[in-house]
Order: sequence, then C-alpha cells, then structure tokens
Amino acid sequence: MTAVPIDESDDPAHAHGRTTVPPSPGTQPPLMRRINRTIVLVGLMGAGKSCIGKRLAGYLRLPFTDADKEIEAAAGCSIADYFALHGEKAFRDGERRVIQRLLSGPVQVLATGGGAFMDPSTRTLIRERALSIWLRADLELLVKRVARRNERPLLHNVDPREKLSELMALRYPVYAEADLVVDSMDGPPEATLSRVVAALENALSAEAPAKEPANTPANTEANPDDHTQRAAAR
Repeated sequence: MTAVPIDESDDPAHAHGRTTVPPSPGTQPPLMRRINRTIVLVGLMGAGKSCIGKRLAGYLRLPFTDADKEIEAAAGCSIADYFALHGEKAFRDGERRVIQRLLSGPVQVLATGGGAFMDPSTRTLIRERALSIWLRADLELLVKRVARRNERPLLHNVDPREKLSELMALRYPVYAEADLVVDSMDGPPEATLSRVVAALENALSAEAPAKEPANTPANTEANPDDHTQRAAAR
C-alpha cells in the first residue's frame, strides 16, 4: 500500500503548529530572558514528556506543542492508525518533516515521540536549532505509566516490559546525546519539573553569551563551534 504523506503545507497559520497550546498569561520568570531557542523533550514513552512539557511551558510562559498530536493533525488520523495503515517508515518520514517545521517556528516547548530523536537528521536539527532535554526513567516507572494507556503502536500485541527493556537498550545511548539529562520521578510532576528548571538554570547560566536562535538572521555569523554545554540533574 502506498503511504499517504503527512500534510506539511507551508500555510503561515501553521508556523507554530495546528495543535500548539498558547502561552499562559502572566509575567515570565527571569530564566525566560536567557531562553532564545525551542526546548525539546526527548525520551521513551511514559517518561513524562507531554506532562512535564505542559508544565514547563506554563512556568516559562511559552507555547507548548506535542509533536505526536501535531503529526495526527497533519495526517488526519491517529498515530496508531497511521502505523497500521502505512508502517513505521512512512510515519518516521512524516514525523521528521513535522519536527523540522516546528523547529523553524517561534520558540516553544516541544515534546517529541520516543523514536524521533533516533533519526539522525532529526537529531542534527534539534542539536542545531534547539536545546534538548532527555527525561530519563527506569523500567519499573515506564511499565507502570504505559499500563494506563493502550494506544501506543509499538506495544500492540507484545509484552510491554520486554519491549520497553529492548527499547531502553537501543535508545538510551542515543538519548544520552541530548544537551541535558533529567531523571523523571515517580510522584508529583512538580518534582520532575523542579529538576528540569534547575538543569536549565545551570546550563543557561554557563552560556556567556547565550546563542541566538539558529533560525533567525542574527545568527548568520554565529560561531558554529559554540555548542550548548551538557549538564545533568540526577
């Protein structure tokens, strides 16, 4: 079956995203003055990317986009249905285009799907245009969380624990390339959010001066070797 492409039109109305949640009203925290590129959350399913991403966006008064929801809006169907109809390869191709579009838009908090960061092209884009945070979680926590939802395509008709263990072995070494590493905690989301904010504070305070966003004219003469310093919050 020929895959139906995920619609990636150049409609200016989609510069931020079809499903982007606008920023919360209120005064931005001092940390926000040092954030000039999109924050991308990566990690396995169940790590808390959407949950923490929404709260982080609310704290920073930034828009929030869930890449999976954005892909569903572009595809006109659920990710599970797209997987079933067209396969993972077609999905990853569309996912790459959606993330590229989002990273070309205004600064926001972006939660990505578990496989997005595994794509070398997407990983390079994120490294060049964003600040990435790996939400790392142990197997027991992931198993507990994914049991609450049954629409995850990679867990259909398999043992969740076995599949997650397999994905951890495959993906965790790649996730470790993210700019920051923060352990996702079992408990109130605010505890993990505090760790993420602390990691951002530490990383951004070490940047002097902070980089301009890669997608703005001000960055045309930026030093290509000026990479984000990696930090970890354990």
